[in-house]
Amino acid sequence: MDASWIKPVSCQPVGENAADLLVASCLAAAAAGDLSAYFDLGVAYSTGSHGAPIDLIEAHKWFNLAAVSGYEDAAQCRADVADEMTAREIAEAQRRAREWLRTGIRKAA
Repeated sequence: MDASWIKPVSCQPVGENAADLLVASCLAAAAAGDLSAYFDLGVAYSTGSHGAPIDLIEAHKWFNLAAVSGYEDAAQCRADVADEMTAREIAEAQRRAREWLRTGIRKAA
């Protein structure tokens, strides 16, 4: 995967549990509708940045959510991640994205 599109993650907590704090702070921002947090989570999971584990299913999920929400670079990032995944992994990522949207819609209602 060409990493030239990767931007620095803007959710940057400090401390020994930086990965957990990064994910928690970005999840909170994503739940509040921050599109850049979707993208930042995709970057963190696709690269293992800031101590986050590399998890292509989660990366695809977050890039997908960012792309469908209008984040311009996310569709290309999602495609790059998908090139390294099986069809079953992509299906799981899509299921998780749909679940996130369902949960978010229920909270907003």
